[in-house]
Amino acid sequence: MNIKPFVFGLLSLGLISCNSTLKEKNTNKTETYPDIKIVGAMKNVMRKGELDAAINLDTISDKNGLYGLGPVSYLTGELLINNGKSYVSKVTSDTTMNVKKTFKTSAPFFVYGNVTEWNEIELPSNVKTIHELEKFINEKTTDFKRPFVFKLIGQVSNAIIHIQNLPEGTKVSSPDEAHQGQTNYDIENKESKIIGFFSTEHKGVFTHHDSFLHMHLITKDESKMGHLDELKIGKMKLYLPKK
Repeated sequence: MNIKPFVFGLLSLGLISCNSTLKEKNTNKTETYPDIKIVGAMKNVMRKGELDAAINLDTISDKNGLYGLGPVSYLTGELLINNGKSYVSKVTSDTTMNVKKTFKTSAPFFVYGNVTEWNEIELPSNVKTIHELEKFINEKTTDFKRPFVFKLIGQVSNAIIHIQNLPEGTKVSSPDEAHQGQTNYDIENKESKIIGFFSTEHKGVFTHHDSFLHMHLITKDESKMGHLDELKIGKMKLYLPKK
């Protein structure tokens, strides 16, 4: 018996198997920019159902001035890294949530970067909403390296944040399916921090298809944290990275 064709066949199957594995892993490539890293993509989560971990947060080694955001794997909560501290929020009821400090968590997509020096900017009185904030930041940062992280600190007049709370075992192939179980929370007249990431080139990657911004809000007392959907700015200051 000539075993050469048999061995060749086995090798070919092995190569095909390896290539398939590599292709699967490549759907969650890391995009690296001067100051920002992006792992996975929102569109792959929402439309392809890639809900499992693209990154374990405790593998991020440089936590000095670290900022980041994304959902928890399998869309069971929200994540925020604020100046080297990692927060996980989970739904406990329609009106309550649990916010815990830990890096022992993971995300199906995540954007993060390190900033240690900031420029403080007074917001004009006519900048009150997310849309107005997006326009102001875009005009103010035409000479910035993009994408970049920014933050707002001060009083929120009104805001709506949400936490993903997808039922266990749910299959996802559309945004509507992905948002099953999502719970909204109202924030009124609260001292808060908002961490955001800005890009004009990453719609569907880490921002929604109709926005240049992805933002998470955490109240000063750290009792509430979630993805920011609506905002009425009170007295807040904007912080942009020093160039």
